[in-house]
Order: sequence, then structure tokens, then C-alpha cells
Amino acid sequence: MRVRTRGYWLYLVPSLVLFTAVIVVPFLMNVGASLTRWSGVGTPRWVGFDNYARLLKDERFWQSFQHNAGLIVAMAVVPTAIGLVLAAALFDYIGKRFGPRTASALRAAYYLPQVLPVAVAGVVWGWLLHPLYGAVNEMLGLDLDWLGDPDLALATVMAVMVWFQLGYPVVIFMAGLQRVDPAYYEAAEIDGASWFRRFWHITIPQIRPEIFVVLLTCTIAALKVFGPIFVLTRGGPGNATMVPSYFSYLNFFQKSNVGYGSAIATVLALIIIVVTFLFLRVQEREQ
Repeated sequence: MRVRTRGYWLYLVPSLVLFTAVIVVPFLMNVGASLTRWSGVGTPRWVGFDNYARLLKDERFWQSFQHNAGLIVAMAVVPTAIGLVLAAALFDYIGKRFGPRTASALRAAYYLPQVLPVAVAGVVWGWLLHPLYGAVNEMLGLDLDWLGDPDLALATVMAVMVWFQLGYPVVIFMAGLQRVDPAYYEAAEIDGASWFRRFWHITIPQIRPEIFVVLLTCTIAALKVFGPIFVLTRGGPGNATMVPSYFSYLNFFQKSNVGYGSAIATVLALIIIVVTFLFLRVQEREQ
């Protein structure tokens, strides 16, 4: 048996080499840079854990994680909750009464924002939310600077991210529902169970693995979100929408403080690893 399984490891070699070259080596280099003071030019100067000690006292760093918590709600919690309802409605109601083609068309419509490049979607939303000629103000009859007001900017970005992220859980949940035995729904419907009771007692328990996957991947996406912040607000106004990934970028490329930017990126990577580990542990216990 051992002789047979030895050959399988050869198929893992390309993936291991790629993983080492793309993930492990850059991460270790980033950790090494975080222990130095370096402008990106010349010889780095070793400072040990000074950059991490500075992080603990940096209000902008902690504020960026507070904003990240809001984006986790907007990119993971809210899309997962709404996606569950939409997927169940498309599968158990729309598909049965209007046909699978209608359900598929609506599913594709929800997923369309995921296909759009982040830069394109961000520019379009910038036009829609413009305080002078934006369509949102015109339709609502308001005169608000959605992305320029510190009190509105983060909530506006969160709303845009809900729109952007919603299609992903809908597609995953509808795929998960394909493996659920239709007899469950038929039996519940014969017994007079309402749509909500079928959703609560059949849909959610049957696609629990997909819910964990969506929550995990969307939470990771929220923790490392960069593109939408870069396109929409550049972390502003002030620091109203600053997130760790963009804060790291600012120190890397605009302030030429590579060591401090590396420390921020290292902490963010470690947090993502811890969150992933916790999610997997919870999923194992549920199973």
C-alpha cells in the first residue's frame, strides 16, 4: 500500500513549488522587512520589533481595523443572510413557478457585479454617488456628498460592497441546494409547511457546509479588501474609510516606510490565518 501511495506525492510537487514561491517566500521576506527600517532604497537597518511596538500605539492602525469590522458585516454577514433568502427563493419558489431558466437568469443578474472589474465598478459608483451630478442624489432628491462626508463615507462603501458581494453567496448556495433531496421539500409542502418553515428547517441545515465556506471566504476578502477603497475613497475623507491593507500600501509606496508597511501586512496576514483556523475548527465541530 505504501508503494502505491508514494507516486501520489509527485503530483503535489508542482503545487508545493508554486505555493512556496508565491506564498511562503514572499511572506518570509515581508516578515524580515518588518523587522527593519527601510525606505525601499539602500540598505535596511535592523530595528527588531520596533515597528510592531509602534503599531500598538498607532491610533490609525486600530481605527483601520474598526473600519474592517464594518466591512466584514457588509461583505460577509449581510450578503450571506440575504444570499440565503434569495437562493432559497430562486430554488424553491421562482424555479418551480416560473421555470429554471428564469431562476438561472436572475442568478446570473445577481452574480454580474462579481464579473465586473473592481476598477470599473468603482468608477461607475463614483459617478452615481457624485455630489453634483450623481444619479443617486437626483433620484432621491438629496444633496449629499456620499463619499466625501466623513459621517457617510464608510456606510456608503459598505452599501456598495453589499451590492458587489451579494452574487457570490447566491451562486454558492444555489449550487449547494442542487444536492438536497427534493423529497424533503415535497414532503414538507404536502404537510402544509410554509415557505419560511421549509427555508428554516430544510434549506439552512442542508447547506450548512456552504454557509461556512461563504462566511470564511467573504470574511477573508473583507479583511484584505483594497481595490474598492483605492478606487472609491483612497482611505478618506480623512481616515474615515482607512483599512489595514490600504494603510500598509500608504506606508509602502507613498511614505516609503517599507518596514512599517510590512509590519502592518504581517499582522493582517496572521489575523487572516487565525480567523481561517477558527472557522475550520468550528466547521469540524459542527460536522
